[in-house]
Amino acid sequence: MDCRGSDLPPHVLIFPFHAPSHVGSMLKLAELLCHGGLHVTFLVTHYTHRRLLLHSNVQSRFARYSGFQLETISDGLPEDDPRSGDKIMDLLQSFGVTAKPLLKKFLISNGQQNCNTQKPIKCIIVDGVMSFPIDVAQEIGIPIFSFRASSTCNMWPYFCVPKLIEAGEIPFKGNDLDAPVASVPGMEHFLRRRDLPSFFRVQDVSDRDLQLIFNETHQIPRAQERREKFMQSADRMAKMGKEAVREGGSSSYQLDRLIEDIRLLSAD
Repeated sequence: MDCRGSDLPPHVLIFPFHAPSHVGSMLKLAELLCHGGLHVTFLVTHYTHRRLLLHSNVQSRFARYSGFQLETISDGLPEDDPRSGDKIMDLLQSFGVTAKPLLKKFLISNGQQNCNTQKPIKCIIVDGVMSFPIDVAQEIGIPIFSFRASSTCNMWPYFCVPKLIEAGEIPFKGNDLDAPVASVPGMEHFLRRRDLPSFFRVQDVSDRDLQLIFNETHQIPRAQERREKFMQSADRMAKMGKEAVREGGSSSYQLDRLIEDIRLLSAD
């Protein structure tokens, strides 16, 4: 539905992977965006929703924000599945098959709602370990940001896996975790094996979990391909994030720029 001209704020969908640390990080982002005046729908699995209601203060924490709402989606697993430990990676691998059509249906349905209290969703912020929402966003024409819940130092080595393999730095030879790692640009002078994500401690570079995270990470740039204006915004955000990390600070101070970009994208 066309809500242009409405005085209601832009409406953003935040969609985290269901691992607790990812949900926690993206709830903080949701809170900051709500504080910035945006409407936010936070989409989680039924299982995660139950755990949030039982073990967190999410209801009281977001009660002050009338534009915040929790919505749920199926992960396709039985109720008694543990969804933890090694099962996390199984879920990451299978989640897209189950959730992709459900996400598309959810967004299409949301786009048909009236504008009495909230605009339809016009921007998606998805957990950077999931690439299937990028496909959905591009199919229905909604701008999308990929957000990694981990630090820049954690994410960057995944982009460098081919360099590390070519240089023979993974798999590790020997057990010295203090051995230097020289094939991650920008970290050559201080990075050690022990500083790399745990997925790098494999005996075989074809390890499923390493390849899964590597492949999902390399889908992130696709979230910037929708149009030139969005690419310019994403490039500027990436540059500011790098500058903030280099200065020893946090990129969170650029939140106002992110909010402004979302407003501009939602106005089109």
